[in-house]
Amino acid sequence: MAKGKKQSNQKSMRHLITKMNPRSPIAEQYKTIRTNLQFSSVDGKLQSMLVTSSGPSEGKSSTTANLAIVFAQQGKKVLLIDADMRKPTLHYTFRIDNRRGLSSVLVAESELSDAITTSDVAGLDLLPCGPIPPNPSELLGSRAMETLIANASLEYDLVMFDTPPVLAVTDAQILANLCDGAVMVVRSKQTENDAATKAKELLEVGNAKLLGVVLNDREQQKGHYYYYGN
Repeated sequence: MAKGKKQSNQKSMRHLITKMNPRSPIAEQYKTIRTNLQFSSVDGKLQSMLVTSSGPSEGKSSTTANLAIVFAQQGKKVLLIDADMRKPTLHYTFRIDNRRGLSSVLVAESELSDAITTSDVAGLDLLPCGPIPPNPSELLGSRAMETLIANASLEYDLVMFDTPPVLAVTDAQILANLCDGAVMVVRSKQTENDAATKAKELLEVGNAKLLGVVLNDREQQKGHYYYYGN
């Protein structure tokens, strides 16, 4: 049991490399992504954005968490929301309570302020998924979701969403229509070109402003996370 717990802790630490080792080459690459995102949105204020992928196991959740951390490290007030209400992970990554969260707010069982948790990263607050609902897509496309984004944007410099893979369900497409921008994560030697292209097309159908793509796990010496624009 002790060994399993230690391995779990080490895995979480790797996921939050920008927190545990902010001067590492990988953390520097996240900062580069942050800078490029800011340049990509130079014509309009980037107050809300989502991160998604074409399929599962491409690193979108760890990418979202680390990006949220580097934005907070820059001095911004950031709210990270787990909008993957099918397979949520934020509460595991940050080791917080998930008994209430986004789903609780959207069905009016909790106020937004009561469902938010303050992280141990200065400037970063967290809104976990909460109880998994039977109708995630409907909740994400609801008036309540629009109201949540509007209210959160009054309190935070940036609201970030971790969303399900595009090809699996429609959730990311629905939320893309409500956010200022979207980022897609692809994994080197795993994501197929056709899948990435199809995911991009689906996001565009959802009126997403695709800010760019993060290429995860590329085999180069200077780091594992790279960014390139459209």
